[in-house]
Amino acid sequence: MTFDLVGVGNPVYDIIESPVAKTRGRVLSGCSTNACLAARKLGMSKVGLIGAVGKDYLDTFLSDMKRYGIATELNATSPETGGFRLIYDTSGDRTLEVLGVAQRITSKNIPENFLDAKYVLLGPILGEVDLELVQFLKSSSNCKLFLDPQGLVRVVQENGKVIHNCDRSSFRKVAELVDFIKPNEPESQTITRAKDPIDALRHLRGFGTPVCMITLAERGSLVLENSEFYRIPAYRTNAVDPTGAGDVYAGAFLVNYSGARNLVDSALFASAAASIMVEQIGPDFQMAVENVMKRKDLIRGRVLAERFA
Repeated sequence: MTFDLVGVGNPVYDIIESPVAKTRGRVLSGCSTNACLAARKLGMSKVGLIGAVGKDYLDTFLSDMKRYGIATELNATSPETGGFRLIYDTSGDRTLEVLGVAQRITSKNIPENFLDAKYVLLGPILGEVDLELVQFLKSSSNCKLFLDPQGLVRVVQENGKVIHNCDRSSFRKVAELVDFIKPNEPESQTITRAKDPIDALRHLRGFGTPVCMITLAERGSLVLENSEFYRIPAYRTNAVDPTGAGDVYAGAFLVNYSGARNLVDSALFASAAASIMVEQIGPDFQMAVENVMKRKDLIRGRVLAERFA
């Protein structure tokens, strides 16, 4: 079986608290996990996920993946499952407190049939993906690599709280190997040291990644191809839980791009899908292609194309 998409990154079970919603205990989440969930719900039939899960959530996770129709390859020897307590304030800012850390992912965790994927989405949560693994994927597969770098720019403090930090020279070695890169705005600032997202986009291009994107929450996203970049609008909505919006953006982008191969159209589709995700909480979010398409068509007219000065 040739996979349309394989996510590489540890699943997590999080506790999420926002001003308008709160989970009942820990719920399934994670960058690669949410991206794969979105891809399945939006029509990709062959989706796989590689990561590490502890015995504490192993049975629950396997049951979840079977229910959602996602093939898995797990390192199940991890002493615990990863997870965070995410608390959002009224302005949308959040704090992350670590609840658990799962093991790293190595080339030994990548079965040969998963290397046949058309796209591999690298979605680390907390440093479980490293340069050596990316080099292995690049040299062992013809897949296109999509990097959501959130787990490469997180550091856990002694109090268990998470802050952003990044060794730029080490990060660049990873960025040079991937075909797509998509940080959010705070992550792009950490990676590039640029406060303005346009400047950050310019710096990302300098790393050598062909397609660069920065998500800007309710302000939409920026996408760059060659010397032209586009301001992709967000669909205006009332957010219940912002968790996973960027992950869904990534998964939805690849769903559309795998067929249309059109950057702007795929970014619009991704933006529309993310707007549906934030209206819900947890992995059972509803997402129908026809609803995403309706929102994509409504925001299409607000796309702005610009060139770097």
